[in-house]
Order: sequence, then structure tokens, then C-alpha cells
Amino acid sequence: MTTPAITDPDWINGTLTAARPQAVAALLRYFRDLDTAEEAFQEACLRALRTWPVNGPPRDPAAWLILVGRNAALDGVRKRAKHDPLPPDDQLSDLDDAEAPLAERLDNSHYRDDVLRLLFICCHPELPATQQIALALRIVSGLTVKEIARAFLVSEAAMEQRITRAKARIARADVPFEAPGPVERAERLGTVAAMVYLVFNEGYSAGGEPSRAGLCDDAIRLGRLLLRLFPTEPEIMGLLALMLLQHARAAARFDPDGRAILLDRQDRTRWDRERIAEGLALIDKAMRHRRPGAYQIQAAVAGLHARAATPEETDWAQIDALYAALEFLQPSPVVTLNRAVAVSKVKGAEAALAMIEPLAPQLSGYFHFFGARGAFLLELGRQQEARVAFDRAIALANTPAEAEHIRAQIDLIQSRA
Repeated sequence: MTTPAITDPDWINGTLTAARPQAVAALLRYFRDLDTAEEAFQEACLRALRTWPVNGPPRDPAAWLILVGRNAALDGVRKRAKHDPLPPDDQLSDLDDAEAPLAERLDNSHYRDDVLRLLFICCHPELPATQQIALALRIVSGLTVKEIARAFLVSEAAMEQRITRAKARIARADVPFEAPGPVERAERLGTVAAMVYLVFNEGYSAGGEPSRAGLCDDAIRLGRLLLRLFPTEPEIMGLLALMLLQHARAAARFDPDGRAILLDRQDRTRWDRERIAEGLALIDKAMRHRRPGAYQIQAAVAGLHARAATPEETDWAQIDALYAALEFLQPSPVVTLNRAVAVSKVKGAEAALAMIEPLAPQLSGYFHFFGARGAFLLELGRQQEARVAFDRAIALANTPAEAEHIRAQIDLIQSRA
């Protein structure tokens, strides 16, 4: 018996997105081939779109997708092989976790998460770091090439080539699809952490989009698993703290109509104090190790926002200092852009504008650059220039909420005129 929710495309897409990591991981263990696992999952999704609205959803969507995807891929293997017999069953992984006994010996059962294992497999040292992260985002999270390209600030064509090369290189190198040992995991940790945070950011920037709503929770879950694997690593503490503190504001970030609410206008009583307390405790624990890193610094910035009971109590001078440290540790035009916001609060919009002007060539396709530039110009009373910047921001908006926020700024300019 069906219900109205079952025929809702957003509900179905959200369910398929949530099941993707576990399903692809299981199919990859079965077939030992990235393309085959992806194609099997896509075929299972197509069948779900046809049958779920009619028959109702399965009790366990991930298990249904694994079974249907496996059978569809085996049918494809049979058709391609024609009269050639399939390999014996014992040469194919079954759907039981073949690596679980090894994982239990290595980590006292802490390394049993299929998705985390898949992350470490995608982040193989045979690949350059940028290809590792791009491949993991595509395979594990199912982000589109456009979404991944946006995260890397490169063109879709360049990202498509990067992912294609990564798959080809893994195939040529005959990379084993198995749980890496402790030393290999430590070597890949930085890349896996970066990928987890990119997944979080994709969910965070998507706002209330149903198909991306669960990405923040998925990333936090993976962050917790990483911390169980590396309990004394301060950067993983910082990563988890950063995600918790940012996600704590989720309930206050959008109004009932889906319009974005800026940080200084959010209802802070709606912030999740439990997540904030956990995040602040993790920051304090990480700092005691006296090994500062990029995630710890960003978490410290988020912590200063979380500690401020009102926008006026925000310690913008300390935030400026933290971003200056992050610029030194991890130079990036995006870091400088974020610092400029703090500088505008401490030294004024003119100083902030001077800071970001040299970034224009590097951030010519970045929504937030033009949004910030427009805000600084508007504050300085340069309304025509602000309107040009805001128009460009709307053209680059990634979500309806981002575009709506910029339109509100344009309305403000018109009302002043």
C-alpha cells in the first residue's frame, strides 16, 4: 500500500542519495570495478524510480538497491560474455563483509564502516591528491561533476578529465579494493579528511535541498568514525568540531520560505547547544596537543561565533588573527576572502575591499566573492558598482537560496535609490 510521500520525487531522490554510499561500497566489493559498481547502482536507481511509486518502498532501501544492482550487473556480464561461463561463486565477493575479520583485528571493530573503507580505497596513493578527492566525491557521495568542479573552483571539463584519469589509473595499477592497513590509513588520512569536509560543505551550501539534506549528517558520522580510528589526532578533532559547530546553526539558517538568514540576523536560541558544547570541548582537547592545523583554526573561528550570545559580542579581532594564521598555514584566495569579512568588521569595508580586489582573477567564477564585494561596495555607498557585483553573484548562484539572498540586496539598493 502506498502513501503520498512515496510518489514524491524529492523523497525518492533523498532516499536514493542516502543509500548510495553503502550500496556502491557493497557493489564495489562484489565486482571489484568502479565503473561496474556505479553502473549497477544507477540501474538499481532507475528500477526504484519505476517500481517504488507503484509497489511502495522496500523496508531496507540500501539492501534492495544492492540486490537489484548486483543482479542487473550480473545480467550485463552474462550478455557481454555471451557463452562464456561466469567465474565460480567463490571467486566473487558475496554481500557479506569479506574484510570484517581483518578490520576487527586491526581496529577492535572500529573499522567496520563500509563507506569509510571505500573512502580510504578511493584515496589511494597511486593517484594525485586532487584526483583522490574528486574520485571519492563522485563514487562515494554521488556528487555531479558540476558540483565537484565548483568545490575545486575549476571547469566541468577539467574535472571530468580528472575523474576519468583517476579511474583509468586505478584500473591500470590493479589497485586492490580492500581495507588498507594502519600505516596506509595514516598516509591517506589527510585526503580522506578533506573529502569528508567537502561532502559536509556540499550539504551545508545546499541549504534545504532534500536531495542534499543528509550530507552534513553523513559527513559528521564519518568524522566520528575517523576520530575512533585516530583518537589522538588533533586535526580530526578539529574537523569534527568544525562540522558540529557549523551544523549547529542549521535550524536558524533559513526562514520558512527557504530564504537564507545571515549569521548576524539568526535567532541564536535555535542553535543546537548540544552540538556546540561537543564542538567546543573537542577544540579545547585538540589545542592541548599543541599541533595546530587548518581544521583546528577554522573550528576556533566557528567557536568564537558560537560563544557570542549576540552578534555585537563577536570577537572579530580574534577571528581576523585566526584567519591570518590560516593564511600562513594554508594560503588560499577563499581563506583571504573569509578574512576580509572579519577585516570589514574591525577596520571597515574599504580595507576589506582592498584586500579582496587582487583575488578577482582567481575567484572570477566564485559566487561568494561577488556577494562579499557587493556588500562592501554597498556599505561604502558605491551602489552602482555594488549592483554590478550582485548581478554577477546571481549568475553564479548555486542554490535558489543564494540567489534570493542577493536579490534582497538588490532590492535594498533600489529602495535607497
